[in-house]
Amino acid sequence: MNFAKVYSAHTNMLKAYIVDVEVDISEHTLNNFAIVGLPDKAIEEARDRVAAAIKNSGFKSPKSANQKVVASLAPANEKKAGPHFDLAIALAYLLAAGCIHFNPVEKIFLGELTLDGKLRKIDGALSLTREAKKRGFKEVYLPLENAKEGALIHGIKIFGVTNLKEIIAHLKVENLQSQTELAISLRLTPQTPTEIETQTDDSIAVEIDFADVKGQETAKRGLEIAAAGGHNLAMFGPPGTGKTMLAKAFCHILPPLSFEDVLETTSIYSVAGLLKNNLVTQPPFRSPHHTASYTSLVGGGAVPKPGEVTLAHKGVLFLDEFPEFEKRAIEALRQPLEDGVINISRVKGSASFPADFILIAALNPCPCGNYGSEKECVCAPSALMRYQRKISGPIIDRIDMWVEVANVEHRKLICRDDNLETGALIKKRVLQARQKQSARFVKSKTQVNSAMTAKDIEKLIILDKATQQTLQQAAAKLALSARAYHKIIKLARTIADLEQSDQIASQHILEALQYRPKNLLGV
Repeated sequence: MNFAKVYSAHTNMLKAYIVDVEVDISEHTLNNFAIVGLPDKAIEEARDRVAAAIKNSGFKSPKSANQKVVASLAPANEKKAGPHFDLAIALAYLLAAGCIHFNPVEKIFLGELTLDGKLRKIDGALSLTREAKKRGFKEVYLPLENAKEGALIHGIKIFGVTNLKEIIAHLKVENLQSQTELAISLRLTPQTPTEIETQTDDSIAVEIDFADVKGQETAKRGLEIAAAGGHNLAMFGPPGTGKTMLAKAFCHILPPLSFEDVLETTSIYSVAGLLKNNLVTQPPFRSPHHTASYTSLVGGGAVPKPGEVTLAHKGVLFLDEFPEFEKRAIEALRQPLEDGVINISRVKGSASFPADFILIAALNPCPCGNYGSEKECVCAPSALMRYQRKISGPIIDRIDMWVEVANVEHRKLICRDDNLETGALIKKRVLQARQKQSARFVKSKTQVNSAMTAKDIEKLIILDKATQQTLQQAAAKLALSARAYHKIIKLARTIADLEQSDQIASQHILEALQYRPKNLLGV
């Protein structure tokens, strides 16, 4: 047999694709080993890795005979990248050369080979396994380090493999269907399906708790509402008032991720090569520095890759010193803040990445930070105007809540206050509010109040006459846009949910109006 085909897979811009790995051997010709099918440099170098791994696993090297070896990665019109085709190429060669015999149908092989035949960890194992199950495959062979990650997908056998010898021995006895004691010992044991452990509040390490922040009750209330309804929030005030501490405490009052959200966020981190040893079971918290480039924030590059907005998917994107970010990076937040996705188009391809996050922005009122406070502002009027114009009206309109974080009295910083609410208590109220939203949106794709569409509001939100009058008067006086008008209703609905109220009352509308942008920001 001079031809063999096995199956592998690869990721391209967060999506997984099945790849046919075909190997053809032509004998009695000058030695040549070619890989075709639009491979990148890492795949082309597989020729040397595979040859050395086969030789060091006890077989004859593909480069030691006068033969032409062609490894094809199909479909040929799709670009392939990464070293995880090594295992499939090695097995396809050995099968074509007649060195081993097994049935490759319904099996996926993934892994990078070292020169001595061991398997290295790969990126994107979860996405690749998910696609394999979707396409009807029954078994996936992965590096041992990826087995737990792949086993998150139930209903498909996951085998963790240490080296090339181990998988060859397993496939050999499986093909013979032998039940001898030796054969049973050579068979690989499928990975136990990975279950997501439910973490209690006590088991989660909390770096900063709400009880650690003295004062700032208004900001804490705003963050509680933001967590309950998934609303975007901006905190403004002088430097050193606790904005960063509040943002770090915020992620600990968010509800844990659902199973589907764990799969989605873990897949993103796995493909991006950021998944270490643990699954992403808690809402991610991303805090890029204000000098971060436009591409690193929103994603992109010659071949589009996800940025910080995608890594914050189902979690929190904290942008400290918000106006200091590159202006076009701030403006690029318009789409993800509105739609929960980011569309990137480049010459070499386009991509749509998920970007459903809660934005927490922190900013000073002016470059020196003292505008509007007790200290003297030393900024020139032109500098102040330039600073305020860095954040455009459309971005301001997309942020649901604007909260002032003022200076705290010094005596409060020293005095111990045992009455301060902990994040655990606030989280309980947030979870209760989310439960009401789950019941409300049981027949809708919407999950939280902030994601309600105009149709959802019309269908699910009923205001009595007094509440309608309060809202209409405020909208006329403040000249609210249609987007801002709907955001007030969404915020009021979340405030009512926190009070476990079925109806939105006038006081809920009035509190929601308090979180509109202030004149301090130049709007």
